[in-house]
Amino acid sequence: MASMVVRGPALVSTTLLGAPSRCPGCALPRRSSARAAAGEGSEASGGGAKEPLLLRVARGEEAERTPVWLMRQAGRYMADFRKFSDRLSFRERSETADIAIELSLQPWTAFQTDGVIMFSDILTPLPAIGIEFNMIKGKGPVISSPIRTLEDVKNLKTLDDPAQSLPFISEILSSLRKEVDGKATLLGFVGTPWTLAAYAMEGMSDKSLVKTKTIMLHHPEVLHAFLRHLTDMLVTYICHQIDSGAQIVQLFDSWAHHLSPEQFCEFSWPYAEELIDRVKSARPGVPLIFHANGGTGKLHIVAQRAHQDVVVGLDWASEMREARSQLGAGAVLQGNVDPMVLFGPEDAIRRAVEQNIRDAGGKHHILNVGHGVIQGTPEDSVKFFCQLARESGRAGNTSHNARSGELLQV
Repeated sequence: MASMVVRGPALVSTTLLGAPSRCPGCALPRRSSARAAAGEGSEASGGGAKEPLLLRVARGEEAERTPVWLMRQAGRYMADFRKFSDRLSFRERSETADIAIELSLQPWTAFQTDGVIMFSDILTPLPAIGIEFNMIKGKGPVISSPIRTLEDVKNLKTLDDPAQSLPFISEILSSLRKEVDGKATLLGFVGTPWTLAAYAMEGMSDKSLVKTKTIMLHHPEVLHAFLRHLTDMLVTYICHQIDSGAQIVQLFDSWAHHLSPEQFCEFSWPYAEELIDRVKSARPGVPLIFHANGGTGKLHIVAQRAHQDVVVGLDWASEMREARSQLGAGAVLQGNVDPMVLFGPEDAIRRAVEQNIRDAGGKHHILNVGHGVIQGTPEDSVKFFCQLARESGRAGNTSHNARSGELLQV
C-alpha cells in the first residue's frame, strides 16, 4: 500500500501543573522497596547486562520465554488503585507525577509483569494543541469544543515543546525508567490519529460516531486536514516519550472498529503508517506496537506493510493462528486472550494462555489480553495469567524450543 504523507494535537490542565507532587492525604509507599519486591525472583531481567525480555522480543530476537504485560493493567480492578481513583479525578492522577508513577508500578510489583506502562490516557496530549477535555466519572471523556470545521483545524496549536506543555510526561517516564532499573521494559503509548480525531470530532465516546462519520462522508477534507495535524503532533509526542525513557511505544487505534476495511484504508492506516515511518526514522531501534481494536477484517491491510518492523497487537476477536499465517513466522505478534477469561477458573485461564502461545508459534509473541483488563477482574487471575507466561519457557511446557508455527503439546 502506498504511504500517505500526513501531519499532527494535545491538552493540559493548567490547574494541575501547579498541583502538589503528592496525593493529598495519601501516603505513597517507598518505591525502592517496591522495586526490590518486583525484581526479587523475577525472570524479566534476564540477568547482568542483558536487556529486558519484553524489549528483546519486541525487537524480533529469540528469547527464553514469552513475555507478558496487560493492557489497562493499572486499573480499578486493583484494590490499591481504587485507593486513588475513589478520591481523585483521572487527570489529577495521570498528570501528577508521583501518583502516576505509583499507579504505573502497582501491577509490576503485584504481578511481576515484563512491561511497565505509563499511567496516562490517549487524550493527554490534546490540551497542548488547544483541545481541552474533562473525564466525567461514569461517562468518560467529554470535549466541550469539538473540532468539526477547517477553521477549527486551522486554529489548533502545534506541539512544539512537549517538555513545557506536558511537563509531567518526562518526569513520569524518566522516574519509571529508574525505578524498573532494567528488570522490566518501560512502555509509553499514544492514540492513533484516527482515534484521536474521532474523539475530538464527536466530543465524547459514542457507539455510532454519527457526527464524525457525517463529516467523513460530506466533508472528508476536514477529517484529512485534522488527521494530518494530529500525525505531526504525535510524531513529536512519541519522540518525547522515547527521549524521556520509554523503550517501546504502543499505538492504540481504539476506534478502528468504527471503520469498514475500505474506510480504514483511507482514514486510519495511512496516517498510522506515516506516523510509524517518521518515528522509525527519527528514533531508529525503538520498537512500536500497533494495536487496532476491531482489527478483524483489516489484518490483511496491515500485512501489506513492506517492512515487518512493527509489533502487531491483536484484539480478542482476532484469531492468533490466522494472524501468524498472514503475517509470517518472523512477525512479532501481541495478544490476544479474551479478558473475560480472567473471570474464569484457573484451568480455563491456563487453557486459553497455552492455546494462545501455541497458535502464535511459541516465539516472536508477547502475551497480552485482547482488550483492557475489565473492572472487577480478580487480581489472583491476573497474577496467575502472568505466572503462566513465566512458566512458558520451561522444558515441555511450550514451543520455545521448536520450529515456529509447529503445533506442540502443552
